[in-house]
Amino acid sequence: MRQGIPDFKAITERKLAALSAEETGRLLEAGRAWDLVPNLQAGGAVIFPHATIEVCGHQIAAAVHACLNSGVRRVLALGVLHALDDELEAARVRVANGGDVTQEPARGIQGLGRSGREDWRGEFSLLNFLYLWQAETQRRGTAGPELILRYPYLAGGRPEILPGIAELQEIVRDSAVVATMDLFHHGIGYGDSPEAALPPQQGGLDLARKRILEGFEILQRGDYWSFNQHCVATKSDGRDVGQVLRYLRGPQDAHILDILADDMTGPYNKPAPTWVGGALIALLPVT
Repeated sequence: MRQGIPDFKAITERKLAALSAEETGRLLEAGRAWDLVPNLQAGGAVIFPHATIEVCGHQIAAAVHACLNSGVRRVLALGVLHALDDELEAARVRVANGGDVTQEPARGIQGLGRSGREDWRGEFSLLNFLYLWQAETQRRGTAGPELILRYPYLAGGRPEILPGIAELQEIVRDSAVVATMDLFHHGIGYGDSPEAALPPQQGGLDLARKRILEGFEILQRGDYWSFNQHCVATKSDGRDVGQVLRYLRGPQDAHILDILADDMTGPYNKPAPTWVGGALIALLPVT
């Protein structure tokens, strides 16, 4: 674990273990506010956050319901692989600074059943989704569609050469696609100056919405490298997932259905404002 970075896997696991059946049920019911089945059936996608479940759980539940109601045989869920140690972080910095991504041993797509690195086993970005998936399939008394989890790392503006991309191209031929990204991190705990740090309700969420949509406009054009650098600037963790999703699904129109702020002053032990923007986003193919 990188020094100074909270152990979000442990934090997430503790929060999930503390949830009651009633609390879980309320999150799942709240997720029915959106019908995202048409997006998945049309070849689009659903993007959900991986911030804390008590704040963003209803957004994540919406993605679960879309998958289970869509009638698909299988679902590909793309998870963020964070830079969990110094080696991964150094590689990410080198690539962002223009280094040759093909020389990075950490690049590739990880997940259960794939050979090679297993950094994904320390990852937390899909834990909330998996928890709600299991809870909802149990409530429905069904196993649900086959669920395939994959974690891309270091697309570096060239997702077409990312090791493992051919497998995903085959999977998406007959699969729904969902993905998690936290697309805007902001405030003192994320390195913004006190003068530049905006509280969520005092311009922060408006800025988050603006910058998130800018990123999807870049992706729609297929400008992968500019999107990579946009993510650096906005402190988005979606740089790799976003590039892979765009490569697999083609140009998409993005619609932010819900956006909120999740306070991160506690995990980072930093003063407010320190928060992450959690957004539920529906994608539809450009027509």
